[in-house]
Amino acid sequence: MNDDSPTADASSVPESAPPSQSAASPAATPKRRLWLLVAGFAVLAYVLDQATKFWVTATMVEGQSTPVIGNLLRWYYIRNSGAAFSIGENFTWFFSLVMAAVSVAIISQVRKIGSAWWAVALGLVLGGALGNLTDRLFREPSFGMGHVVDFISFPNFAIFNLADSAVVGGVILICILTLKGIPMRGKSAGND
Repeated sequence: MNDDSPTADASSVPESAPPSQSAASPAATPKRRLWLLVAGFAVLAYVLDQATKFWVTATMVEGQSTPVIGNLLRWYYIRNSGAAFSIGENFTWFFSLVMAAVSVAIISQVRKIGSAWWAVALGLVLGGALGNLTDRLFREPSFGMGHVVDFISFPNFAIFNLADSAVVGGVILICILTLKGIPMRGKSAGND
């Protein structure tokens, strides 16, 4: 019977190893979910932006304006070499560098995220930045100097695209989270 005891002890050792591995999995699972949330919102913003820009360039000519909701909303196809409100039209290369830097900075911060709301916010900013960066890199007139396709027009307001909307939405959410005191790593106590 003494021979059975060591066998039982040996078989209990492998069984104790998986629970310690399982203990690590629950901690990793929420982190993976947050990474997937960042990636999901980034991909959503990017794909919607590029799909709508493809649609606009395929169905409209530059300068064309089409009413959507009376005088409230129009599709107005322009190509913007500058930033919002066409600021910095002669510095297209600079905006390409800024968007690339923002994208790298967000990707480097993803491992620090501990809040679902921060994951959504950073995913939106990342997807929007990559959407406009794609235009800067691959649209005319040249690599890194491409003009961004803008087409959403409200009266007395800038003409913009879905990438711009994603960036602005993400930044607004970041401001709200900051004002509410919700850190990127998540709350140490209380609800997220």
